[in-house]
Amino acid sequence: MTQPDSQARRESPRRLPGSLTLVLPAHNEEANLGLVVERALTTLPEFADHFEIVIVDDGSRDRTGAIADALAARDDRVRVVHHARNRGYGGALTSGFAASTADYVMFMDSDRQFDIADLSLLAPFVGAYDIVAGFRRERSDPLHRRVMAETFNVVVRVLFGVHLRDIDCAFKIFRGDLLRSLELSAPGALINTEIQAKARRQGARLIQVGVHHYPRVAGHASGGSVRVVLRAMAETVLLWWRLRGYRPLTGASSGTAPYRLGDAVVALGLGSTLALLASVSRRLSGRRRPSPSTGSVDVERPAADGGFEGGDRCRQRQSAQQDALAPSSLPGNDADGALR
Repeated sequence: MTQPDSQARRESPRRLPGSLTLVLPAHNEEANLGLVVERALTTLPEFADHFEIVIVDDGSRDRTGAIADALAARDDRVRVVHHARNRGYGGALTSGFAASTADYVMFMDSDRQFDIADLSLLAPFVGAYDIVAGFRRERSDPLHRRVMAETFNVVVRVLFGVHLRDIDCAFKIFRGDLLRSLELSAPGALINTEIQAKARRQGARLIQVGVHHYPRVAGHASGGSVRVVLRAMAETVLLWWRLRGYRPLTGASSGTAPYRLGDAVVALGLGSTLALLASVSRRLSGRRRPSPSTGSVDVERPAADGGFEGGDRCRQRQSAQQDALAPSSLPGNDADGALR
């Protein structure tokens, strides 16, 4: 006989309708990884009876790999994939996705700029949608990174027809079989664009939900230089070209994106502008802290016409299932790199 408290837990909107794999890409995150994993191990039982954490040590030069192995030795719900050399963000995620076994796969960065407790904001939509994508309600990054992100979102819309507020937000959950069917190949941050563009071809249903974003308190962010931006733009156009002939493995496409040469020219122009803005705004960069929670959940739904994200925006207000954590109250925000 099912115990009443067990039944209530299973019927809670916080509970996922299946098992979960959390993928944590990590490159030189010795000061953050242990705290992120410990937080996940104490939080994820609220959402799933069966879960696993897959850490991908992407050729780290510090103690990240050793810390990951120690975490796995202490808890059999933690597994580690090691890269002998750095394969890039996309390579790390692809390895993590390939190692996943659960019904649903989530990924989150290992830098403590997201809190796994915000899964409570996404969980009510898992099952009804193939992809539940977080977007940063207020991005706690320097000005030049925010400018680059906004411009890149426009480039993705122009080239791929993917309309997301925050394409590169590292807080998303997917139907596992969908994600594992996508044949991903992008080595860098472009992996997010490749996922969404290919999922769109499969007619995936998506919803966007606002999540919190916190300042980095340890380690160093990668990317953001003019050289990195220009390389990313070149990779974007190459991805656009490769996807011209892409057909999903799982059946008929929901339609093809318009691949016009003019789109690529526009994207390159935007990319050049992006590099210039990055150079200028980097000098003016500052940090902002997230605003206090309003006790609501920001949701953007797909359009009624079946589009992937759609034009009409619907903002729902509902009671937050988890109070917003101020940056100072995030677990482990003492920048202590010790494993615990």
